[in-house]
Amino acid sequence: MSELLKPLKIGNLEFESCLVQAALSGYSDWPMRQISREMKAAYTIHEVMLEKFVVVAGNGKRNQHHFKVTEDEHPVGAQLMGSEPEQFGPAATRLVESGFDLIDLNFACPAKKVSGRCRGGYLLSQPEVALEIVSQVRSILPENIPLTVKMRRAFDDTAESEDQFFEIFHGAFERGVAAITVHGRYVVQKYKGPSDWLFLQKLKKDHPTRTLLGSGDLFTASDCVDMLRITGMDGISIARGAIGNPWIFPQTLALLRGENMPEPPTVKEQKKIIQKHLNYCLQMYDPKKASTLMRKFGIYYSRLHPESERMKEKFIAVNSLEKFMTLLDECYSSEEAGCYPLFPEMNPLASRATDIAGLV
Repeated sequence: MSELLKPLKIGNLEFESCLVQAALSGYSDWPMRQISREMKAAYTIHEVMLEKFVVVAGNGKRNQHHFKVTEDEHPVGAQLMGSEPEQFGPAATRLVESGFDLIDLNFACPAKKVSGRCRGGYLLSQPEVALEIVSQVRSILPENIPLTVKMRRAFDDTAESEDQFFEIFHGAFERGVAAITVHGRYVVQKYKGPSDWLFLQKLKKDHPTRTLLGSGDLFTASDCVDMLRITGMDGISIARGAIGNPWIFPQTLALLRGENMPEPPTVKEQKKIIQKHLNYCLQMYDPKKASTLMRKFGIYYSRLHPESERMKEKFIAVNSLEKFMTLLDECYSSEEAGCYPLFPEMNPLASRATDIAGLV
């Protein structure tokens, strides 16, 4: 698999690998990004922010975590979503001034329309608005800051939606976008049904000179390798599969180097990372907020524990920092072997990738 272990270049930014931690609403704040970077994600993207919020948010303590960037996490991206093109330029400027190295535009989120206006994936049905947003942001960004776009394969499965997808796809590159990430589901699917990796494969085959990343159904290291091999994409954007499982990055890199799949982290090794994640949270939030956030992450971390269901219930019951730390001491101090997380939403292509190698 060594031919898949290739560097990724987006604009003037060069990355050691092609594994990206996606923007994750409610999750990819500075602590999660720090953990992912330390575990060898090529770069990370801050959770999506509405353009209006970025423009009007004050500089007080309440909002500081949205704009926190530290020297050791570069390169790092920020993602914007919204419905008003004129707000995107000022929002992008503020994010660059905060230290973000890349701006990503979200034309993929399947959230509903707001106040009758389209945003996220719903903009795929309004190419003129989507491309105006691209133009507004690219015209105001410094030349050295890459602009990227996150899309879904179309709004729905109609011919009109497919035409609109390609109108935005080609128009965005013509307006100076450096790369596009494509999630293989329609917007109307939300997260139901498999991500269409064969659509991603054809898209890359038809546009070999464009920098394209794939997204959707990347829950394990094997999934990540399968997507790269099946689709030929330049990189992959790992979203839900990275929550509570930062080991997905080094595990994927090992497979790409032609090595055997690493053993899952032991319970004690899991504790080390969870504790570090908690410490980062405490640098940003008060103890109550930190424990609330870590309870949410703990539910995902529990999937790697040999008693995953019991641990999930224990994390759900945590309601204070003291209880969280007690849980770690009582349940994460053994050298017992961990396990690989199980996900019900496996992509059928991934499970039989060895049978369809001829597709690439």
